[in-house]
Amino acid sequence: MTMIIDCHGHYTTAPEAHDAWRSAQLKAFEDGAAPPPYPDIPDSAIIETIERNQLKLIKERGADLTIFSPRASRMAHHIADQNVSKLWSEHCNNLIARVVDLFPHTFAGVCMLPQSPNADLDASIDELQRCVLKLGFVGCNLNPDPGGGHFRHPPLTDRYWYPLYEVMCALDVPAMIHVSGSCNPAMHATGSYYIAADTMAFMQLIEGDLFKDFPNLRFIIPHGGGAVPYHWGRYRGLADMLKQPSLDGHLMNNVFFDTCVYHQPGINLLNAVIDTKNILFGSEMVGAVRGVDPETGHYFDDTTRYIDALPLTEDQRHAIFEGNARRVYPRLDALLDDGFMLSAE
Repeated sequence: MTMIIDCHGHYTTAPEAHDAWRSAQLKAFEDGAAPPPYPDIPDSAIIETIERNQLKLIKERGADLTIFSPRASRMAHHIADQNVSKLWSEHCNNLIARVVDLFPHTFAGVCMLPQSPNADLDASIDELQRCVLKLGFVGCNLNPDPGGGHFRHPPLTDRYWYPLYEVMCALDVPAMIHVSGSCNPAMHATGSYYIAADTMAFMQLIEGDLFKDFPNLRFIIPHGGGAVPYHWGRYRGLADMLKQPSLDGHLMNNVFFDTCVYHQPGINLLNAVIDTKNILFGSEMVGAVRGVDPETGHYFDDTTRYIDALPLTEDQRHAIFEGNARRVYPRLDALLDDGFMLSAE
């Protein structure tokens, strides 16, 4: 029987005390003061936020397991400095670990990294190792633009990123390429910045030869791959013009797209253009698009429905809903093989 594994979930409904501490932390930074102690958030507050939101929708929509990370738009790597980002990341990731501990059959943890525009990756490497080795997380989110919408960081193929990639490969964990909030007024965060960054990341990978150096490195590009599937011919043609190998061998053993595309025609195109082996089910709920589609009467982010409507074989359906996620996230696969995350219900 196929599980439904959602590769893209964020804790967008975290307890109010968590977000209040973040505001106090940033105010203290502005004032040149030490941040206040992190609040004692009881398990009951976490349980309430999950049961009223993510867990309720997971049950209603028939999913089984969500790969869960801190709220992407609140990573805010462009704000303050590395020390502020490090402490914020630790508290956010610790909160995810508590969710996983409280709901071990429903969530698997993915960490945010304490990136900062003017910092190296040492703190990010330390936090990734802590989250994977001590908290049992199965992956990370990697921000290709910690500056928040100005794209001043080197491309993902640059050796700046190599120390992190080396650790990712050693730990055998993938990264979802995911930016955070936008500080560029020309870029709406979820409507343009996210999609632009997804598309930009794919083009950077075309231009380089990253996977020759890291053949086991794996990236998930969210939001259906940004504009990439819609312009697949453009990217195939650009690869040819740049004298790069065919995309199927150059990138598509290492790059995967999720299904956070909020209408049926978009999912139909994704399925028609991109090989099944490169598609992971995702919803990003409760996330960027939370309302009901007036044309269908269903929630935009109820993406299970879109997959169910595709003309898939059972093998293809299994791959999108379960098999591909287990292949891309080997540590999740090991947990499932051990029976650790299987529901007793």
